Amino acid sequence: MVLDFDKSIENIEKYTQNLMVEYAMKKNIKERLETDLSAKQSELDNVANKIDVLDQVRLLLQRASEYAREQVKQQIEMLVSHCLQFVFWPNLAFQIELNEARGKSSAEFYVISKYDDVKIKTKPQDARGGGIVDVISLALRIAVIQSTDVYKDGPIILDEPAKHVSNEYISNVAQFLKQI
Repeated sequence: MVLDFDKSIENIEKYTQNLMVEYAMKKNIKERLETDLSAKQSELDNVANKIDVLDQVRLLLQRASEYAREQVKQQIEMLVSHCLQFVFWPNLAFQIELNEARGKSSAEFYVISKYDDVKIKTKPQDARGGGIVDVISLALRIAVIQSTDVYKDGPIILDEPAKHVSNEYISNVAQFLKQI
């Protein structure tokens, strides 16, 4: 019985030692996992911060793009409107409507005619014949030329830029071209 008791104590001691070794191993694994978790959490925080910064940059670029697009739109509208008013009559204006669908931008052009308090909005091809389309096309070309730094000085070569403009307004087109 004493021998069995000693053997039981010895087995319990071995079992306890095995448990202590296993505990130390699992404790070591737990500490390593906690360290890895902390490092991954820090990494995740850094990535989240970078995502926030990139979102802010994207928003800033988007707003800057919208602002630039609006500025260019207003400049082109103003130049083409002045051209229409110079060639035809002061009651005309040019309008650009910018649209975005499925990530693609598009622009629609309109001629606004003002008669007293009434505004009539039509597409250029529907606004009293081809003369308006020719003048708008000419003004748009000039707006593009003026908006780039590539073209500084020199002649503008045009082939029948106002072929559909009536005789009544053709001298105004020539005056406009002289001024440009």
